[in-house]
Amino acid sequence: MTLDRMAPAIFVLLWSSGWVLAKYVGPYADPFTLLALRNALTALAFGAIVVAFRAPWLSRPRDVGHALVTGVFLHGLYLAGVWWGVRHGVPAALSGIIAGLQPLMTVAAAPFMIGERVSRLQVAGILLGFLGISIAVLPRVLAIDPGITPISLVAVGVNVLGMVSVTFGTLYQKRFLAEGDLRTVAALHYVGALLVTLPLALVFEPEHRLVFGWPLVFILFWSVAVLSMGAVGLLLYLIRRGQVSRAASLIYLVPPLAAVQAAIVFGEALTLPMILGTVIAVTGVWLTNRKAKSPPVEVTPAE
Repeated sequence: MTLDRMAPAIFVLLWSSGWVLAKYVGPYADPFTLLALRNALTALAFGAIVVAFRAPWLSRPRDVGHALVTGVFLHGLYLAGVWWGVRHGVPAALSGIIAGLQPLMTVAAAPFMIGERVSRLQVAGILLGFLGISIAVLPRVLAIDPGITPISLVAVGVNVLGMVSVTFGTLYQKRFLAEGDLRTVAALHYVGALLVTLPLALVFEPEHRLVFGWPLVFILFWSVAVLSMGAVGLLLYLIRRGQVSRAASLIYLVPPLAAVQAAIVFGEALTLPMILGTVIAVTGVWLTNRKAKSPPVEVTPAE
């Protein structure tokens, strides 16, 4: 089997592991502190790649500004919201299911930001997707099942705000930064992410807790090399080979993959509402992206 066939599936598998990592990091580091370190290391790594391969930097200052702003939302506020939510009680599986909102939010916001029309089928898909997420999340928030530990509505809300952020970042880049070498843009994205996660760490995590040892080494390796570098590298490969649509089609597998990984690693329960809600939400996302002659949903490497 060639890399062309395997790359989309590998990309989505790696991307879905980001929600498991968000929970795994808890005992070893404060979330904002770890994200600030991750963004700094990734920015340096992409900067080194740009220099090594002599990739062209963006020539116009306004494009540099657009790349930084995109990074603030696409990687900074997005991961900050997800990791903070998971740290404060949102199960990794549920956080992955909430991530299924991103394609729905993108289609719903597209008419306002980039002027795309939304069909009736897409509206139905959006409504179905939000219904599925509600079915999956509300029983845990409202503690309907007394045998399951309830989760904070605030934590869920922050997690959802993270998805709003990545949606805005995706559309912002489509509107204001359609060109430029992707390696250079990626480096600037992570600089932008650092500009938001570093202040969050300084303000909300004064101890800057990092438990040095092999688990932290593994976390940083997986965060930087596997997720931020490996997943982005695969996305660059797919873009060059014209196979982004294949990766985008596999985005529907992210919520169930994240839930299965969380069940294996942490023993998180896969409740009936979570399973039913995931099926409904994935169906809604599939319907939302059936618009004819439209570009595929942009897959964001922001785990």
